[in-house]
Amino acid sequence: MHFFYDNRRLLAGVLLSAALLTGCAPKESSQGSDQSSADVSTSENNAGDKSQTDGSSVPANGSASLPEDGDQQPQAGYDFSKPCPESPAVDNSYFADAAFIGDSRTEGLMLYSGIGEVDKYTSIGISIFKLESKKAITIDGVDYTLVEALAQKQYNKVYICLGVNELGYFNDQGFYDSYCKVIDDIRASQPNAVIYIQNLIPLNEDTIAARGGSEYLTNEHLRVYNELTQQVAQEKQVVYLDLYSAFVGEDGQLPADASTDGVHLSGTYYKAWLEYLKTHTVSYETLYPEGGAAQ
Repeated sequence: MHFFYDNRRLLAGVLLSAALLTGCAPKESSQGSDQSSADVSTSENNAGDKSQTDGSSVPANGSASLPEDGDQQPQAGYDFSKPCPESPAVDNSYFADAAFIGDSRTEGLMLYSGIGEVDKYTSIGISIFKLESKKAITIDGVDYTLVEALAQKQYNKVYICLGVNELGYFNDQGFYDSYCKVIDDIRASQPNAVIYIQNLIPLNEDTIAARGGSEYLTNEHLRVYNELTQQVAQEKQVVYLDLYSAFVGEDGQLPADASTDGVHLSGTYYKAWLEYLKTHTVSYETLYPEGGAAQ
């Protein structure tokens, strides 16, 4: 088993240790075709649906309108324009006051990484476009959107990972605008939380093609979305986690042994995702030394 990580010796060591102990990922830990079809092949996310979302329009060049340099000045002590640097490892108790927002990839992280009991706000097939309109969670008999449900409790950390289902919309500007609004709304309900944006782990396009997956699932477009989420992190002054660089193989794809469908991860790689999160943390005080996040 080979793992390709960019200057992540600690993470590689964890992966190799896991591989030696287990020999391979547990059969039940693989995200199979049933979950992939439910997540990235929904009618909401049809590759042929190029309609604009929330009235946004895509510029002629297909790129989102990004903020001009100087529109947002990073707070002293932390550079929001760069990915979160590596930090001393924390244990699982760090996530006891955290919430995770995402689609089936995040659901897999919750189930197979060994993270333990953590509050999750996930929905298979969810996209940033539907995050504040789809009533995906029921609490005490009341249906909520993921953002509404999150507001029912206070957290010190909020992790977000979205973007794979959005690739089929072909709406880069709408993706950027919607992500910015979601950050604003989360910050309004969670003013004391460190907000982490996780960029997208790469796909294995060869496996997707062999499985008859959707043609819009490409690493080229995925990298565009990763650039956009990094711009969101800089503009909104939240933490950017570079999962892509930690998981990309030498051929620019997710390693073939990491996934049975090219999208969802095997158990060993979900564990590696958790190890990355445990070694990339930052305190609220470091981010906002003057006592409050920029609005």
